[in-house]
Amino acid sequence: MLHVMDRLSLKSQLSVFTTLVFHHTVVVLLLTHSCAGQSQLIGSPQPIVAIAGGDIILPSHLEPAVDAVGMTVEWTRPDLKPRFVHMWRDGWELVYKKHPFYEGRTSLFMDKLEHGDVSLQLSKVKLSDEGKYRCFILPLGRETTVQLVVGAASSPVLNVSKSSSGVVLECESKGWYPEPELFWLDAEGKLLSAGAPETVRGPDGLYTVSSRVTVEKSHSNSFTCRVQQLSINQSRDTHIHVPDDSFPSFPAVPVTISLSVVFLCVVVVVVVIVMVKCRVNELERRANACAGSVIKLENLMDDLNKKKAELEEELKKKEQEGKHWEELCDQLMREKTELENKIEENKLKLEQMERERDENENKLQSERRTVTVKQRDETHLKKQKDTAKKEKDEELSLLLQGKNNLERTKSHLEKQLQEEEKILENKESELTAATKKRRLSESQIEQIRVELKKLEELKEEEKQG
Repeated sequence: MLHVMDRLSLKSQLSVFTTLVFHHTVVVLLLTHSCAGQSQLIGSPQPIVAIAGGDIILPSHLEPAVDAVGMTVEWTRPDLKPRFVHMWRDGWELVYKKHPFYEGRTSLFMDKLEHGDVSLQLSKVKLSDEGKYRCFILPLGRETTVQLVVGAASSPVLNVSKSSSGVVLECESKGWYPEPELFWLDAEGKLLSAGAPETVRGPDGLYTVSSRVTVEKSHSNSFTCRVQQLSINQSRDTHIHVPDDSFPSFPAVPVTISLSVVFLCVVVVVVVIVMVKCRVNELERRANACAGSVIKLENLMDDLNKKKAELEEELKKKEQEGKHWEELCDQLMREKTELENKIEENKLKLEQMERERDENENKLQSERRTVTVKQRDETHLKKQKDTAKKEKDEELSLLLQGKNNLERTKSHLEKQLQEEEKILENKESELTAATKKRRLSESQIEQIRVELKKLEELKEEEKQG
């Protein structure tokens, strides 16, 4: 009885719990549907720029504002694993899901969550924090993205040293990211002429930029080293004032010595002008004297160039002709080889036929002797005589017919062999003639090349003369 009562009590409790859960779910879904139809999650359309080592806020808020304290807010980076940067659920941060890189460096604004502000505060920003961040509110199904650009900057340091031509200023600035630019400015803000700055990237990914410039004494002796990086909107200036006594000083020269130097310079200038004028006149006379020679040389060069062109054209033709004769010689050699092989093959056939003819001749003579012997023995083989005689006559007829065929074939092969030998003789004659023409063409080509070489040497001698 007690057991039945416990079951009834348990069923009633489960029924009440199920009803409460269902009611709570319906309320949440209604609220979610109502909020989702009204609120939008707004981020930043422009990249957020942060400086390494500082704090930055990644903006994100619901508009119209909705209390987000009891919602699930996820800040993630899709390129990381795990991707969670900060996760807020039912009024608590789920630290165990956070990526180790962001441990102790992220937070939400507790006093602003109820007003729909789910912005993420990131402390002690690092270069590795750069990337795209995604904010997602689970009950509403709303999300937005924020692009974070991380930079680093530091003020430049100036050093001063002296040189024979003026004062040397050296500027160096460490710990920049991305790679910065360096400029030198005078007191009026105008650029000073300096060499390209030297940039070095360290193992930590930060850039160090440095530059040197030599300056002369001016009315203010004020100079500025500016290092800037426009993509992160950072600029650092360091100003310096160089005292007058830092510049090299030159002793005063007495007036008499100055006048003497000026007079001496004038005399030297006059003498130089006279010498230059005389030299110019002499060069003009030489130029007039060489004008005729130059014209003759130009005419000679034109003739040599024409002759060279003619020789080159003739050389080209001879080379083509030589190539033709070379191909013809190769073809004749191939035909000669084929004819020799064919003649050799026909000779072998002829020898074979002669052997067959001899064999048939011997067989024919043997059959004739056999017939003669059997004719003598008429008394014992009279009945078999007629039959054997007919068979032997037929066999003899076949042998004679085969002999005649062999004789005709032999005669045909002998004629063909003679014709092929004549063709071979003709091919050998053609090959000999083609070889002679080929050698003659090669000799002519070599002679033309020698003439071209002499022509080039003559042209070089004329140019040098």
